[in-house]
Amino acid sequence: MKIGAFIPIRMDSERLPSKALKHAAGRPIVYHLLDRVVHCRNIKSAKDAVICTTPDAVNDPLVEAVEAYGASIYRGDKDDLIKRFKDAADFFNFDIILQVDGDDPLADTEYMDLTIDALVDDQDLDAAVSSGLPFGINVKSFTRAALEKVYASYKSQNNDTGFALYFIKSDICRCLEIPPKSQDHVMSNARLTLDYDEDLAVFRKILEALYAEGQVFGLNELVSFLNEHPEIVSINSDLQEAYMDRSREKLDLEYMDANGNSQRIYL
Repeated sequence: MKIGAFIPIRMDSERLPSKALKHAAGRPIVYHLLDRVVHCRNIKSAKDAVICTTPDAVNDPLVEAVEAYGASIYRGDKDDLIKRFKDAADFFNFDIILQVDGDDPLADTEYMDLTIDALVDDQDLDAAVSSGLPFGINVKSFTRAALEKVYASYKSQNNDTGFALYFIKSDICRCLEIPPKSQDHVMSNARLTLDYDEDLAVFRKILEALYAEGQVFGLNELVSFLNEHPEIVSINSDLQEAYMDRSREKLDLEYMDANGNSQRIYL
């Protein structure tokens, strides 16, 4: 099986433009995420970690940075993530695709491997997703066949918000949910996704404290650190409700079910 990772990133974010190239602990945020993906035992080469962006010139600095790291780039459709992924899958010919959001630079390597392992072990599965971890840490993986199923069924071409729900919250795919492996991995009040300046401040404090060159710290260490420093958690915790409300407003995911009926996905 050929296994790779797709990480969607665009530099023209409405709330925090060029956030993937903002620095934390002396490095671009995207490098910290790539470290975690490349550290997976199922990802055999940095070239199998693919930043999926668009042809817009605003993304040229991202392309340059990613290529300097040694990872791969695919430039595809701007708003249709399903098509961008389908075209990238055709180009790279991956059998299983780990999908990590570009806004989640501390997504956990252990759970990346767990989602991939689930698909390797059970070939009747279409997708696997971690659940119950701090917001911004969960990841998912899906098969090439699952991507083909979604591509044949989806109807909403503007699916930048929530595209992964086609794989994990529709009847198109058979998805396995992987719960936390330890209670030490649970922290419901932490917000670890990058959308606002306050989020960036949180990541900078975490990475300045925990990052060590050539190493990837685990979820136990991260949660323990945040429990010891509640003042860091409080920097952006009040943004979560507005973030979720905005996501619900933007969500527009429609597809055709097996009976030819139009269905809609909700958060």
